[in-house]
Formats: sequence, structure tokens, C-alpha cells
Amino acid sequence: MADTTGVRAVVEVLARALTDRPDDVKVTESQHQHKTLIELFVAPSDLGKLMGRQGRTAAALRTLAATAGEKEGKDVTLEIRESR
Repeated sequence: MADTTGVRAVVEVLARALTDRPDDVKVTESQHQHKTLIELFVAPSDLGKLMGRQGRTAAALRTLAATAGEKEGKDVTLEIRESR
């Protein structure tokens, strides 16, 4: 778990900067087989903002998470979800 703390931190910092409600941002991390799943939870009102036009912002976040994971030798997948 400590191996991907950097990836989790990158996702959290970027998400907080992009949202209107940064206190509602929550990032979880779990291992599934040989992959690391990072789940990003944001307020429903911020979901569209994180997706961006035609999903470009979400794609950029996923690319950054995967790149940060590569530097740590991990295969990272980022999922963006609405908090409840």
C-alpha cells in the first residue's frame, strides 16, 4: 500500500485543485491481482467538471495516474465516482 502513496497523492492534489468542493474529494486505493485501483470520489456537482469536455480532463487524470504508477513499477487504473 505504501508503494502507491505517491500516485494517490498526485490524484488527490489534482482533483482538489479542479473541483469547487475540494473537501468532498476522497481517494481510495486497493490492489486487485497485479493492478492498483485508485478510486476518486467527488461531489455530484463536481463530476462534470472532472470529466471535462468529451472526457478530456478525465483522460488526462487517468494518464497522469498511470504515468505516476509506472514510475513506481505499478499498473494503475483510475476510476472517477460520485460520492454519496
